[in-house]
Amino acid sequence: MSELVHQRGGFPAGYTAVCQVGGRHVEMGMDFGILRLAPGQKHVLAPGRERACLLLDGDVELEWDGGGEAASRRSLFDESPWCLHVPAAARVAITARSAAELSIHAAECGRSFPARLYRPEDVRSEERGKGTMRETSTRIVRTIFDDANCPEANLVLGEVVDYPGKWSSYPPHHHPQPEIYHYRFLPENGFGFAALGADAFALRHNDTAFIT
Repeated sequence: MSELVHQRGGFPAGYTAVCQVGGRHVEMGMDFGILRLAPGQKHVLAPGRERACLLLDGDVELEWDGGGEAASRRSLFDESPWCLHVPAAARVAITARSAAELSIHAAECGRSFPARLYRPEDVRSEERGKGTMRETSTRIVRTIFDDANCPEANLVLGEVVDYPGKWSSYPPHHHPQPEIYHYRFLPENGFGFAALGADAFALRHNDTAFIT
């Protein structure tokens, strides 16, 4: 099964939940949403679930139990990400030093692991598909964390940067776990198409696809 959620008007200030554990799109088993902050605004994430805070744009101060650091990102297409990943027991505070946007991810997880701030240089970046299919599936895959570098986590998080007119993921394949794909385009009036089983969708800026 699959579904596409549109956010064609953009995301408002504050936190917008796209799916929720025990709530909207419960079949995904995850929280996912977009947080937009004005300069000087602070947002606190209470303990309770494994969480990841991925900086999309702007300057922020990230604080968590036992640590704190400033992070800055100007282009999610051209720059590798900053991402804070914490276990369920940790408290997180995000303070915007400029207008900022982050994606917030969460899942139930009873295992403990050290909180970690992934800096751009920590993120594994690969050019996949290069040299095959006349370069029609060449793309950049950034893996922030998965079962290789954080096996205790219930989340897997990364980014895929696609080139105009090329496949985002080929050949077709299957993963046993639910997956969320959130799309951004440059320029914002760009578009794409997704084939999920027998369903086909037109993709626009800020759309989110759920694959159960």
